[in-house]
Amino acid sequence: MPGDTEPVLELRDVTKSFGSVVALRSGSLSVQAGSIHALIGENGAGKSTLVKIVAGVHRRDSGDLLLAGRHVDFASTAESKSLGIAVIYQEPTLFPDLSVTENIFMGRQPMGRGRRIDYAAMYAEAERLFDRLGVRIDPRRPARGLSIADQQIIEIAKAISLDAALLIMDEPTAALSGVEVERLFAVARSLRDEGRALVFISHRFEEVFELCDTVTVMRDGAVVSTRSIAETTVDDLVAEMVGREVSELFPKTPAEIGEVVLDVRGLSATGQFHDVTFSVREGEIVALAGLVGAGRSEIARAVFGVDRYDEGTVTLHGTPVPPRNPRAAIRAGMAFVPEDRRKQGLVTEASVARNVAGVIRRGLTTAGLLTSGAENRAAAPWADRLEVKTSALDMHATTMSGGNQQKVVIAKWLATEPRLLIIDEPTRGIDVGTKAEVHRLLSDLAGQGLAILMISSELPEVLGMADRVLVVCEGRITAAIDRDDATPENVMRAATDTLTHSTTEASA
Repeated sequence: MPGDTEPVLELRDVTKSFGSVVALRSGSLSVQAGSIHALIGENGAGKSTLVKIVAGVHRRDSGDLLLAGRHVDFASTAESKSLGIAVIYQEPTLFPDLSVTENIFMGRQPMGRGRRIDYAAMYAEAERLFDRLGVRIDPRRPARGLSIADQQIIEIAKAISLDAALLIMDEPTAALSGVEVERLFAVARSLRDEGRALVFISHRFEEVFELCDTVTVMRDGAVVSTRSIAETTVDDLVAEMVGREVSELFPKTPAEIGEVVLDVRGLSATGQFHDVTFSVREGEIVALAGLVGAGRSEIARAVFGVDRYDEGTVTLHGTPVPPRNPRAAIRAGMAFVPEDRRKQGLVTEASVARNVAGVIRRGLTTAGLLTSGAENRAAAPWADRLEVKTSALDMHATTMSGGNQQKVVIAKWLATEPRLLIIDEPTRGIDVGTKAEVHRLLSDLAGQGLAILMISSELPEVLGMADRVLVVCEGRITAAIDRDDATPENVMRAATDTLTHSTTEASA
């Protein structure tokens, strides 16, 4: 634990309301130099509002905000940055057509003779920053095409070049692979060792316990507790986050397994996956597991018709589904919840009702006209069934928490009354309480006879929810494991293709 020195950042009973909605009732936080401080809580707990107040996006209604012991009141993000605060978001926003170096020094480029930009000095400084962080990124290359991980490193380099004393990392690992997470953690530790203060926001408990020194829990717009990471457990944090004991995060109930709904035979796409064969039955949850890049999402997208495949067949209830034709897949009874809900699953600037009614819109028109009333009537039962926490169906999806956004995407596809639900990373980026709700929903749907194909990178989710686990390694299904036989060890062995098995045939 850091010593009793004056904190870099301190918030005392900060409040913030948006109209009648109280987003932050009592935000209190103290972050020390030379420490990594975790901030956790369910979606809607107030974390983002607190961070945006510190970043200068919102102004607080009441309470105290101190930086290095001095009272401050940020009127803009520029003012917050000028006093040494940097926020690294889950999805950085770089200028794609500018170089890495130009992104780092945007608006403050070193000037040489004739008031011209001194590119040599700028590139040299960028190289020194990357050396300091222990990473290799070409400072001259365009930002376009960089991985999310590299983009985050560039944002961190920018913060260091501004001599930021406080870095806030908001869900930085959600879209990263294991290797990229380790690199980010190494950078975070080096910044801590330099004496900087870091705030780390994550829904992944294993990351919080691996990286952080202190943890603050928020619930319903208020801080519940702050303690040393060494003095708490996952069970303690879960109970504080949701206000109740969550002894069962995976409420899987037995379902009657019926006839084959989806039958995939010999599916191949050059460079993506090869000879993939499996089936999914009524009432069955089948999980596609494996390491990042194994080809799981690509298989699911091809089955639904988003991506092409070169060989093989896809049938639903014995009827062939034509390739590269999502409309035909929907008509046949498929639904697909994509991995990236914001970019591929939602129209974020549209209302909840418009999003939920989106896929069934044609059936809601009268004389060729679609009214908001018709959308509301179609969306209301599904929003209610999924307990979407929104006061009105005309609320824009962009204003909602990640967990509620995921519920809206699921509601949209359930409104089509599908026979097969393909759901990619069903609980990525959402809090533990909402995860349990989504898991309960999937179990209930399977109990009603829906066939579910689930893609997940979280091994506990795979083992907790799946009736069968299909393990994908380098584009091939290397094992089909029944629920009773699925263990972390044999799934991971198959994911690295070291499990000896008699057949790659994955149908039941």
